[in-house]
Amino acid sequence: MKTLFLENSPIAYYVDDTANNDWVVFVHAAFVDHEMFEKQFQYFSGKYKLLAIDILGHGKSVCARKGDSIEKMSEWIFQIFQKHGISAAHFVGVSLGSVFIQDFANKYEDNVLSLACFGGYDINNFDMKKQKSNSKKQMLMMMKALISIKWFAKANKKISAYTNEAQDEFYGLNIQFKKKSFKYLAKLKELINRYPSKARHYPLLIGCGEHDIPMEIEIVNEWSASGNCEKVILQEAGHCANMDNPKEFNRCLEEFWLNNCYVKERPQ
Repeated sequence: MKTLFLENSPIAYYVDDTANNDWVVFVHAAFVDHEMFEKQFQYFSGKYKLLAIDILGHGKSVCARKGDSIEKMSEWIFQIFQKHGISAAHFVGVSLGSVFIQDFANKYEDNVLSLACFGGYDINNFDMKKQKSNSKKQMLMMMKALISIKWFAKANKKISAYTNEAQDEFYGLNIQFKKKSFKYLAKLKELINRYPSKARHYPLLIGCGEHDIPMEIEIVNEWSASGNCEKVILQEAGHCANMDNPKEFNRCLEEFWLNNCYVKERPQ
């Protein structure tokens, strides 16, 4: 994939535009970068046009200026669309990435063909009590990170991936995360429950791995029960299901896109 940078922003992004088909946008989990989707890039290259983003503070998106914030991620993605003449795309987000693709859909719905959110939650209807119930564990993880990124990554890989191979891959990406980038994640709460829930005019797929934490599985089940969407719980996979079971993850995405390949009726 070609490495590119968005002008007047800190954002690095990656493009494979060799296919003659729809665009697919991949947005990664926290503490890693776009390379967590390596097996998706290998599989979908030549089938779809591919666009991957490094979230602010991750990967090569680290040259921030005064005023840059993760609240601008959707705006930066839209600017990339304008730069490359992308009218609409399928979006795939894992964990933190699912937050940003939903925020994009809130602001630029007409540019969304579909959303696939794995290991995430409905940002327009999220019970903050669930977040508080997990706060002690998160604080412990943050303390580890402040002491040593390697210590943090060693613990984080067991939470984020299930198979040994995926854990090793996640660790290799996580240790590259810089401590100073934690400050950008503090603004994440500004994207939660910011917009009211409304009828969607695009297909939605939500899911997680069967070995994800019980709270995430509960969230996915509740989310699927409250809206018109498709749900998948991937076997032999944890939080980053695309890394644990890429074959099944890719199959689910491809089937979802093919089954929902139609021209959407837009509200007047």
